[in-house]
Amino acid sequence: MKILILTHRIPFPQNGGYPIVVCNTIRGLVNLGHEVSLVSLNARKQHHHGEDEPDELLSRIKFRAYDIDTSMSLMQGFLTTFNKNAYNVDRYYDLNFEKLLIGEVRNTTYDIIQFEGLFVAPYIDAVRRSCKTRIVYRAHNLEHQIWERLAQQKADPLKKFYLRLMSRRIKKYELEQINKFDAIAVFTAQDQSTILLYGAKMPVEIVPVGIELSHYKPDFSKTEFPSLFFLGSLDWTPNREGIEWFLHAFHTELEHDELRVKFYVAGNDIPEEFDDYEVMGKIFIQGEVDDALEFVNSKAIMIVPLLSGGGMRVKIVEGMAMEKCIISTTLGAEGINYKNGVNILIANTREEFSRAIRRCIADEDYCKAVGANARRLVEEQHDANKVTNKLVSVYQSLL
Repeated sequence: MKILILTHRIPFPQNGGYPIVVCNTIRGLVNLGHEVSLVSLNARKQHHHGEDEPDELLSRIKFRAYDIDTSMSLMQGFLTTFNKNAYNVDRYYDLNFEKLLIGEVRNTTYDIIQFEGLFVAPYIDAVRRSCKTRIVYRAHNLEHQIWERLAQQKADPLKKFYLRLMSRRIKKYELEQINKFDAIAVFTAQDQSTILLYGAKMPVEIVPVGIELSHYKPDFSKTEFPSLFFLGSLDWTPNREGIEWFLHAFHTELEHDELRVKFYVAGNDIPEEFDDYEVMGKIFIQGEVDDALEFVNSKAIMIVPLLSGGGMRVKIVEGMAMEKCIISTTLGAEGINYKNGVNILIANTREEFSRAIRRCIADEDYCKAVGANARRLVEEQHDANKVTNKLVSVYQSLL
């Protein structure tokens, strides 16, 4: 098959959930002999100008990027309050890119066009008018649920009002788009149920996160035990709010050795003010790391204190593949077929996190057992080859 994939950001380097999912999908399709083209928006704030080492996947596909400015001034942000549209989706619309896309689908006959997430949905109408190709929408999450859950975490009435306002607008937009596609692929049963409840009339299939297991090779001789770590991009608001909550909750215990463990925070776009959380020899704010898997391998216990958000957390799947003992909120582990206490530990309150951390740092064998069970779960349900075959079966059902 000839497949066109549209993304709202360039998925290189693979340093976050979205690019990992996109690239593993492309890699799996190419390995099965399909011809893949990738067209990506390149938001100015991403600063991707080809300075990184070229990804080997680029040599196996047709790739095209288009620069777009999605930034917004404070005044523009204020004015969106009086605009009834979902501005954070609208800012990804560009007329010239739409023309480029129209030319692409008119000049090349594709079997499938896949829209990766809500932020490329503004182009569905133009693509529909320009070709008869079957179109698949991959819902990485339900965007409006993220804003709803963020609003629930806010005590400030103005912030709560604003987030709920944005949530309502995004929900309206999402519901308007659902039935424009021929099929929808979701990561979790929760998202499948919600989309069907919203009135989806086309197939909605669960296609979980898939990873290339051969890339995940744990080496316990290089693991510091005990140690806690968080890895995630803090330009995603749910990640930032979650880790801020955790640092506030446990800063004193970590600083004064009431929890006898070091805590490491790493990831992209960590604000400078996070340096204030550092405590020499106790709490380390490392920022972006050169090799994410090497960092994960070097630490023992993964913390996922997610309080809002949606979809399936790729970082948890990766952590499981690296045989990490993971402590996560129920929301963070959403969509993963876990067994609490067997292949992950679930904690939703400060007290539950405290008990889980204390149990883990006191028993290395228990941590290793949880990690080994986690790896087996990933091998059974998140192997990229199995997941790609399931996605291809969705494609074939449309042809």
